[in-house]
Amino acid sequence: MPESPARKPWWRRWFGNRSERAAVRFLRRLGCRILATNYVCSHGELDIIAEQGGCVVFVEVRSTGGDDAERPALSVDAAKQRRLTRLALYYLRQYRLLDRPARFDVITVMWPADRAEPRINHYPSAFEAVGRGQMYS
Repeated sequence: MPESPARKPWWRRWFGNRSERAAVRFLRRLGCRILATNYVCSHGELDIIAEQGGCVVFVEVRSTGGDDAERPALSVDAAKQRRLTRLALYYLRQYRLLDRPARFDVITVMWPADRAEPRINHYPSAFEAVGRGQMYS
């Protein structure tokens, strides 16, 4: 039996990039201005950073080849939330945006085999900043 392409790093990277592009299109339709995609620093990577109505929005994109939105959304666990909080705080400090409101959104992108376009679920304000030295300390 051949190995699933989902186990290959190149396929996962391609699938993730495809999902992030779909999420960017979705956010733009909501009126968001995209500030950065795949922002990388010493603390890790943020998928999408956007601005909406003066608020800095840190977006974690989770994707699946099926039609189950719950499993990808639940994968943003407490440890992931702490990492995203550290990354967001670093970004806000780096760009001197600590005086701006900020939030964390999660977008799930489902690519069922029977559909040409993905199904997207958006969870605005999916979680609060967590961990040592939360967002504005």
